[in-house]
Amino acid sequence: MSLRSPLARVRHLGSARDGTNHWWAQRVTAIALVPLVIWFVISVISLVGADHAAFVAWAGSPISGALLVLLIAATFHHAALGLQVVIEDYVHHEGAKIAGLLLVKGACLLLGVIAVLSVLSLMF
Repeated sequence: MSLRSPLARVRHLGSARDGTNHWWAQRVTAIALVPLVIWFVISVISLVGADHAAFVAWAGSPISGALLVLLIAATFHHAALGLQVVIEDYVHHEGAKIAGLLLVKGACLLLGVIAVLSVLSLMF
């Protein structure tokens, strides 16, 4: 016995099992961001007063560079997931909703790729 209406069954409306994956992705990125942000803040505080060459050497080292890439990826993915929920919940016009979602995902992807390429250029 199904609780969905006959029309919903024909249109295949209902749970697409996407909400659980979205929820888990947001929680996993949040948990990953905690140690990465703590590491980043401590690292930046230790670089206070250092010159540009010291910062470039720090960001270009393999461990710092890899952690920076992870921080960038987790940050932009987490931001895209969070903004997607806000747009889906509070934008009611379908066209504006789709445009907003495309804009957010595109901006997060573009800025994330630029940031990762910047770190990689310091590493190599």
